[in-house]
Amino acid sequence: MELPDPLEMDNPLWHFAKDFWRSTDVQDACLSLQEQGWSVTRILCAGWLALNGRSYTGHEGATVPEWRERVTGALRHARMSIPKNHSDCGTLRANIASLELSAEQVELALAWQTVVNRNPDHEIMQGFDVLVDQNLKAAAPAQGNIPGAMPLLNTLASALAQFPRGDSRP
Repeated sequence: MELPDPLEMDNPLWHFAKDFWRSTDVQDACLSLQEQGWSVTRILCAGWLALNGRSYTGHEGATVPEWRERVTGALRHARMSIPKNHSDCGTLRANIASLELSAEQVELALAWQTVVNRNPDHEIMQGFDVLVDQNLKAAAPAQGNIPGAMPLLNTLASALAQFPRGDSRP
């Protein structure tokens, strides 16, 4: 796997992700969707683009999903393999969780690069609610996953409606 050098690690998408993640409703919805096969990175990209009046196509290029599977996913799997309450493994589990967060930041930096390159200054002229709905549905791993996910997507849409818009355009 080849990574672009340099990566813009401290980018507007990363800042949005950290701020958006502060809501326990957002965390719960994203993690529930993740258990159903959704990518949190795709959800975050879709939301950030909607806030900035842009459409999310769902296209990530090859590097983002490869990183997600080989690095972020591997760390997540390792962390989840360790019992949460095992007294002798708590430090190991916490260290892996920290590495997982770092891997997620790299994944978002890779996604940011794709978002900037694939969404150049093209404003969408539709209502915010419609754009959020379309973007979140475009983040689905497959179209068949949308109906059962609608309550969680509605939770995310409500959180996005409360979030400041257009603060950090690419």
